[in-house]
Amino acid sequence: MLSVGITLSVIAPFFDTPSLKKKGKLVYYSPLFLAEKEKNGVITIHGATLFDYVYVIDRQLSGKQRTTFVIQSYLEGVLALINEYEALGTYSIKIKGTSYILSKSTAKKLGFTEVKTDFVQKVILIYNYVNLALSHSIAKAKLSLPNFGNVRTFEAELSTLVDKKQYMLQLKEKLKNNTANNTCSA
Repeated sequence: MLSVGITLSVIAPFFDTPSLKKKGKLVYYSPLFLAEKEKNGVITIHGATLFDYVYVIDRQLSGKQRTTFVIQSYLEGVLALINEYEALGTYSIKIKGTSYILSKSTAKKLGFTEVKTDFVQKVILIYNYVNLALSHSIAKAKLSLPNFGNVRTFEAELSTLVDKKQYMLQLKEKLKNNTANNTCSA
């Protein structure tokens, strides 16, 4: 029974995500960052699926370069989301996501505050542990297990993220330059 659950958790995103994208319920804002459509004034953001990690991340990159690429892709996604809603003049939306990677201090610099993690979200993460471990290992270029002791949920008003947009753009450029410099010297 356990093996069926693990198999389903690994295979399901290969079908669910494209289906939900086609129906307009999920939007890719960058290759490794997606978001659910706004519901009741909240947009829930997610890292990409195992499928995306397998096909998007260059296997020639080192673990550090891959991690930088992932963070850069997440920033590109947040910025694209900000730009879309800013163009619509919609600022009273909350952006919410759960992470086991993002620290409280980094989240604060980006404009997010920590909120209580919902029990259902924790169950979903546990159910998807194998999937997340595989994605995390691809990003690190070595076996790397997620630390669920670090699970935190963050949220921000879109208006706050708009205020932090310049900081995010600078950080994205810094990461992009670091990746380019590390690739050239490798």
